[in-house]
Amino acid sequence: MNLKGMKKQNKALFILIFFFFQYGTAQDSLTLSAQEFISIVKNYHPLAMKYQLQNKIAHSEITRARGGFDPVLSGKLGEKNIDGTPYYRQKNLELGIPTWYGIDITAGYNHLEGEKLNSSDTKGGLYSFGISVPLAKNLLYDKRRAMLDQAKFALKMTEAEQSVLTNELLLEAENTYWEWVQNFEIYQLQAKAVEINRKRLHLIKKTFEYGERAAIDTVEAQSQLQSFELKQKEAYLNFIKSTQQLQLFLWKDNREIYEITQLIYPGDNLSDHSAYSDFEFLLREFRNKEVNNHLSILYYNQKHYILESERRLKWQSFLPKLDFMYNFFNKENYPSDYLPLFDNNFQYGLKLEIPVFQREAKANYQMAKMKIEQNSFDTQLKKRELDIKIETYKNELTNYQIQISLSQNNFVNYQKLLTAEETKYSNGESSLFLINSRENKMIDAQEKFISVRTKFLKSYNKLKWMKENFTL
Repeated sequence: MNLKGMKKQNKALFILIFFFFQYGTAQDSLTLSAQEFISIVKNYHPLAMKYQLQNKIAHSEITRARGGFDPVLSGKLGEKNIDGTPYYRQKNLELGIPTWYGIDITAGYNHLEGEKLNSSDTKGGLYSFGISVPLAKNLLYDKRRAMLDQAKFALKMTEAEQSVLTNELLLEAENTYWEWVQNFEIYQLQAKAVEINRKRLHLIKKTFEYGERAAIDTVEAQSQLQSFELKQKEAYLNFIKSTQQLQLFLWKDNREIYEITQLIYPGDNLSDHSAYSDFEFLLREFRNKEVNNHLSILYYNQKHYILESERRLKWQSFLPKLDFMYNFFNKENYPSDYLPLFDNNFQYGLKLEIPVFQREAKANYQMAKMKIEQNSFDTQLKKRELDIKIETYKNELTNYQIQISLSQNNFVNYQKLLTAEETKYSNGESSLFLINSRENKMIDAQEKFISVRTKFLKSYNKLKWMKENFTL
């Protein structure tokens, strides 16, 4: 879907939700719990699917690397005839078998006949068995083995990376959910305040009509109501925005966007989360967590193995290329005579190549070593980053837990002050201005209480999903 289409869709969603919340009280509504939401993200979000496909691609890379050791069967059929003279007719079948240690084994059958053959060609049927052995370069390590090793390391590297990315996606999704819950609870708080102040204004107007209150009290009550109505509209807008943000994570199994066509409310409350009782156990778990066991460090360790494999391969370039090749032949319908190997029916070759200056080999080897050193620096930085993150999340969690207790007490105290002020007002010992002032502070304290709870849950989630990135 193009950007223009997405904008139209978001605009339509906004209008739809606005209509439902303002005028759709008769419509059915849906609730969405945090567990259901995370399950949807895990199973249907495109990024989660993409990360799973990346792991499958890494498995396929191993299969492709193993293809370098696959036997190769080849055949050849040919004939040459000029002016009725049959120069040659040839049938050839050969099987090549590469082995792990760089040795190649071949076996074949060749049938050749004609009147214009080369003097080195053997007429008739000829069986052959051959072997090619690197005696220096590529004996201990070669490109085929390096590709397979690197593919295996890359699989573990990819699995670690995709696990970290998946957990980051789930962390973002869960925190988005609790921000949505926070905005909904604040909206409910402001809606309740509006309802209370409407009743208060109605009551004060009645008492003014009976001559028990001054006219200025109706103005005071009206101003307070309008203030809360403005806050309610702002809270409602924030809730709508967070609902739109939530929709970014909602997808169907056919990779289509999940359209919200009904009222949708949070199925969980901030106060019901298990984090308030479980956070101490989570903190205790991290006392025994070694940063070296984090999947991000596993990623860099596997990358080190890949770079080390490349270094070993580059080191082979310093060795001279010395290859030995031997073929044993046996003519068709002739008895076999295998031994001694260099007595009859054989072919061998010895090939030597030595780069004079080896400048390319030196440069490649130095670059391979420097890449290993770079990865070592990256690993050290990542360890330090993880240490700081863990300590930061732990400190945040502990601090917000204390703030929750303080903000709750603060809210309760303001609630008591408001109740006391209302009692004094009913006895004629206070004013509506003081009641409104107490009420404003109580609402602000309650909003602060909701906000601190959300911050606590978000810090808890950061630490919880960080724990998921540690290997056993």
